[in-house]
Amino acid sequence: MTRRFVARWTGRITRLGFLIAVALLAGRAEISAQTPSASLPGADPALLEDIAVGSRILADFGVLDGFGHVSARSPTNPNHFLMSRSLAPALVTPDDIMEFDLDGNPVDARGRKVFLERFIHAEIYRARPDVMSVVHTHSAGVIPFSVSKVPLRAMYHNPAFLARGVPVWDIRKDFGDTNMLVSNAAIGKSLATALGDKAVVLMRGHGDVAVGPSVKAAVFRAYYTDVDAKLQAQALALGGEPNYLTPGEGEKADKTNLVVIDRIWNLWRMKVLPTLAK
Repeated sequence: MTRRFVARWTGRITRLGFLIAVALLAGRAEISAQTPSASLPGADPALLEDIAVGSRILADFGVLDGFGHVSARSPTNPNHFLMSRSLAPALVTPDDIMEFDLDGNPVDARGRKVFLERFIHAEIYRARPDVMSVVHTHSAGVIPFSVSKVPLRAMYHNPAFLARGVPVWDIRKDFGDTNMLVSNAAIGKSLATALGDKAVVLMRGHGDVAVGPSVKAAVFRAYYTDVDAKLQAQALALGGEPNYLTPGEGEKADKTNLVVIDRIWNLWRMKVLPTLAK
């Protein structure tokens, strides 16, 4: 009787200790997120956290690996944008965020390395005043659709934004044989032109770019583009033509998704906050 009592309470204490530890880690991350970044004085701490959290969310899902990046348009200067220094997405913190102009120049580099493909972000922000966030991934799911004749289509309501259409940009068309990277403004402008007014553009043999009215929306779209591509490949393997969302269905579902996006964002954020506190 006594041994069972002790064992039961020992187990409860152990679980309580674990929950307290998790809460403390989350608390440390919350405090860190509310403290202005030492590398970007005056910036909105919540926006810097969104960029860092979004990077880690997509890394956690495998949509980003050691490459790819998340950015946000500056809320105080629409001709500037915020993006991490050159760093693996899973390692990005708010202190790693830098400010850039639309020529891709860092405002205050201080010797920090920057992403070669920052011109993706710069030229899309230049071409699309409505875009407040850009995500570039090398999503494995989309690669087959970037190199084949099969268009990526919206399979269900979460990736409804794909029902607008998904263009495929081929760097070789305008620039011949390259290293496949968007390494200057001219290439970035070509990509932005191919994106047009859509939410996602595929990059032939490279990956994709997703854009949105917020970091949360762009990260959501980057993730569900990868999910949709994998599901479409499965549906096509079953044979016959899948019953895709219509443009009208896509427009309505996308509006709903943006309204309730905090529900899924807060879940994802909770999972990566402890890693941000380390």
